[in-house]
Amino acid sequence: MSLPSHVDVVIVGGGVMGTATAFHLAEAGISVLLCEKNELASGSTSKAAGGVRANFSDEFNVALGARSLELFTNFSRRPGYEIDLHRSGYLFALTNQQDVDLFEKSTKIHHQFNVESRMLTPNEAGKISPLLNTKDLIAASFTPNDGHCTPEAVVLGYAGAAKKLGATVLTNTEVSAINLDSGEITSVTTTAGQVRTSAVINCAGVWSPHIAAMVGLDLPVKPYKRELVITQALDETFSDLPPKMPMTIDYSTSLYWHREGKGLLMGFSDKSVEPGFDLKRDPKFLEKLGAIAMVRAPRLMEVGIGKGWAGLYEVTPDHNAILGEFNKVSRFFYATGFSGHGFLQGPAIGEILRDLYLNKQPFVKIDKLSADRFNTSGQLRPEYNIV
Repeated sequence: MSLPSHVDVVIVGGGVMGTATAFHLAEAGISVLLCEKNELASGSTSKAAGGVRANFSDEFNVALGARSLELFTNFSRRPGYEIDLHRSGYLFALTNQQDVDLFEKSTKIHHQFNVESRMLTPNEAGKISPLLNTKDLIAASFTPNDGHCTPEAVVLGYAGAAKKLGATVLTNTEVSAINLDSGEITSVTTTAGQVRTSAVINCAGVWSPHIAAMVGLDLPVKPYKRELVITQALDETFSDLPPKMPMTIDYSTSLYWHREGKGLLMGFSDKSVEPGFDLKRDPKFLEKLGAIAMVRAPRLMEVGIGKGWAGLYEVTPDHNAILGEFNKVSRFFYATGFSGHGFLQGPAIGEILRDLYLNKQPFVKIDKLSADRFNTSGQLRPEYNIV
């Protein structure tokens, strides 16, 4: 594809946020150019564990998760692509009373959004997730309609459909400048040339602060490395595992696992990692993972390790997204800082960014997610159900 001379909107970033937004805008008849500096889904999206859920503590995230689950469920029809969606549920294992209290409150919020959610006893949790050591569990939170799918497929599905609708999707094309005149966007300079436009949507993930700085906006997003591994195929000693074993998370340590092909995908969030863009794998990661697994899921130690990789979380001070339109530059939008739950919220964010551009009220209020909340006068709204 060649660079168009003029488009209504330039989207920066070719992950789930950017491609979902491109699809929804193109579907609405808006001319779109999406610029990705590498390959589609080559950033955080392709490194995600693929979990999709509505199990959150913040009403906004519950609403986003629930809506995205609807869109994931219908993905094979709209936009029309197979994403290998498994609705096996999400199970948070809880080992202290403070966390139980938190998830009991979250369950009430889930019900307000018609999300099926319930608290389980340790025995009930162990039956649906047999690898789980339940001896010191107090309770568990279970949302049976959550699950996981393939991140790269979601991106390719959205991008392909957007192109069929007339959008231009350019890979290996970096945005180097956003050009302004009296506070209004006039054009965008890329490594492929310059394109005239009056609107830019920043979906660049951990690189979004760099794009935002081009228009004088400070986004408090920091990159944190997270690692995961996929095991070798499970043998007959694991025949007791149910086909629909849920994504299981030990809330106190963030150890998680779910079925992936013939094996398991598992990992945890190493809180000792300092922020940075280094994706070099930690030689002690498996040792750390094993120490946690020995306590919470000892049978994981019996499975051979296959491949693994590291990716980046785009983390904000309150672990909640930064979403909105910059009030000092006309038609500059941002969607970033999803702190580990961006992939699963991408479809709904695509709809919201479309509506913001069209000056329509999105299906959920987003005013409290503005970057302004990090100013001295703003109010943080922390998300607690994080992995």
